[in-house]
Amino acid sequence: MKKLILLGVCAAFTLASCVSKKEYAALEAKQKETEDLLNSATVKLNKCLADEAAAQARLEGLREQVADLRKANDNLQILSAKGASNVEKTLESIKEKDMKISRLQDALTKKDSVTLALVTSLKKEVGINDPDIEVNVEKGVVFISIADKLLFKTGSYTVSERAKEVLGKVATVVNGKPNFECMVESHTDNVPYKKDPLIDNWDLSVKRATSVVRVLEELGVQSSKLIAAGRGEFQPLVPNDTAENRATNRRTRIVVLPKIDEFYEMIEEEMKELSEG
Repeated sequence: MKKLILLGVCAAFTLASCVSKKEYAALEAKQKETEDLLNSATVKLNKCLADEAAAQARLEGLREQVADLRKANDNLQILSAKGASNVEKTLESIKEKDMKISRLQDALTKKDSVTLALVTSLKKEVGINDPDIEVNVEKGVVFISIADKLLFKTGSYTVSERAKEVLGKVATVVNGKPNFECMVESHTDNVPYKKDPLIDNWDLSVKRATSVVRVLEELGVQSSKLIAAGRGEFQPLVPNDTAENRATNRRTRIVVLPKIDEFYEMIEEEMKELSEG
């Protein structure tokens, strides 16, 4: 560029001595026009080079994006195949669990049917007209509640003769159900009790429960099917604040239930299989 300008200057001086002022001025104007064109072309060239570099950079970025998209697409195809396999396995697992739950529901339905039949038998045998005797179902368990005054004299744990008649009917029903157990659960009020060899209400409740168990045993109920439980004063039905309420709390419940070990072993086994599945 500099060389071109110098050549132009030299040519101007040379021409100045050879041409007229008018011709010289025209040449000088032409030279300036040429320089302007050259400068403009240089600017455009630089801009084109910059645009080319930017376009090349964008092209490279697009190529990288295309490569990333292809890789992502490949990964999605792999995940889709795995996902389909996992969905199939999940559906199989759900189907298997549904079958196990159905078996559990069938077992519970069967238990409920047996419970209903048991209640019907007990109400028929024991009778439901006596206000001191109740046959009922509580939380899926059959129980016979017998008022304290029917079973024992005050402070005693000797079973009355009248109570033995009722217990004989209970024994008949229980003996007809080989897969059932019988738990005798005795309750007292909160009036302090101490009479040798017993020291408190808890002792009294346990002794009363074992007394009823022994009567049932004498009536033919297998010893292995009998359970004695003393609750003492700790599970009252009503507050022990009146004589009538205390009489309500003094009671013995005979709970007739499926053999717990067998029933819950089945439930636990099914639940274990469900959790492992």
